[in-house]
Amino acid sequence: MSNTPSGASLPKKLVIVGGGFGGVNLALGLKRNPHFQITFVDKNNYNFFPPLIYQVATGFLENSNISYPFRKLFRKYGNIQFRLGELQKVDPANHICHLDNGELPYDYLVFATGAETNYFGMENVRKNAIPMKNVNDALNMRNTVLQRLELASISTDPAEKKKLLTLVVAGGGPTGVEVSGMFADLRAHSLRKDYPELHGVRSDIFLVDGGSHLLAPMSPASQQDTYNALHKMGVIIKLNTQVKDYADDKVLLSTGEIIEAKTLIWAAGVTAMQFEGIPKESYGRSKRMIADPFNKVTGVEDIYAIGDTSIQTHEAAYPNGHPQLAQVAMQQAKLLAKNLESILNGKPLKPFRYHDKGTMAIIGRNKAVADLPVPKLHFRGFIAWAMWLFIHLISLINYRNRVKTLYNWMVAYFNKDQSLRFIVRPKQKETELL
Repeated sequence: MSNTPSGASLPKKLVIVGGGFGGVNLALGLKRNPHFQITFVDKNNYNFFPPLIYQVATGFLENSNISYPFRKLFRKYGNIQFRLGELQKVDPANHICHLDNGELPYDYLVFATGAETNYFGMENVRKNAIPMKNVNDALNMRNTVLQRLELASISTDPAEKKKLLTLVVAGGGPTGVEVSGMFADLRAHSLRKDYPELHGVRSDIFLVDGGSHLLAPMSPASQQDTYNALHKMGVIIKLNTQVKDYADDKVLLSTGEIIEAKTLIWAAGVTAMQFEGIPKESYGRSKRMIADPFNKVTGVEDIYAIGDTSIQTHEAAYPNGHPQLAQVAMQQAKLLAKNLESILNGKPLKPFRYHDKGTMAIIGRNKAVADLPVPKLHFRGFIAWAMWLFIHLISLINYRNRVKTLYNWMVAYFNKDQSLRFIVRPKQKETELL
């Protein structure tokens, strides 16, 4: 990685691809810096807060609560320009990005493209399950689940009614735990009021994970507390079990068991994206771009990767790469902003060092777990739940999002309910859900 001064008077063209935690923090880290002309590229025109998409999916938040338009976010900064588009390929030799709507030259290119759902080669699961990666997925889940509740309320076939009311969640990480807990809360507090026709009809929620514990990266205390809480809420937990297929409303498990369900929610894994023009040798496990301690992608010049799409193995504590968490992406972005400035100023570069600030997961109303590394502490119940709410509230991108989210949370907490369960589908893109 070169760290010689540029010597050029023209600002360097910095192209950032991806509008998640990493991309936004990198752009804001160089805001108003006259030595960089930044083009910020994303296929959506808004940033969204992934840790809360499951609350949009379950009708506890509006999508606008966790989203904010890029053009409004960046309009105060003259050196940042937004470009709506999707990256198709890269020409490293000529320093050109090819988008689906044109080309962009660059001096420095940063991939902050995050990750996409990994179906592990199971085509039926890919076609029939509901993923949980973005706002579109969340709205699709909300529409689908609500539509199936409506159908269950008028069905006269007991077997069909049971399938419509059965949910299977694949993946025992934070997303799978949070989705299962939220649906269990909805079942206990809201659905019996909204759907009196279903009173007394059994509805099952299954949480399936291939590991021996839920929340594998967290402490044994958090894992056990989560298991106990979900079990008490009526979630049927199946550990050391994997989903192997899903077709004809039948979820096939690795144990040979078949669960008949209309809805399979897929939160079982992610993989990074590959792009034409980046050498195959530059990709590591889970298709993540191999990056050096300064986040420069190996095998190419002037190209960097941060967040979920990158993998660094220089830290002894993370021989298989850093966890794919928001804090990693944010810390890498802030350091890369400083290192890019150091390149132009001829100063030494600083290698990335991850500072673990803790991990937490919400389970349901007044139920959560939290682990803090220094000092080594474990929290559960209401205290962890309040910590989770506070951290996620202040992490939202602007004041408007925080106020609207806090209001909706307060209404839901005191009423044990929320009034955001809408079925909204654009007519020209309406698809068959059943």
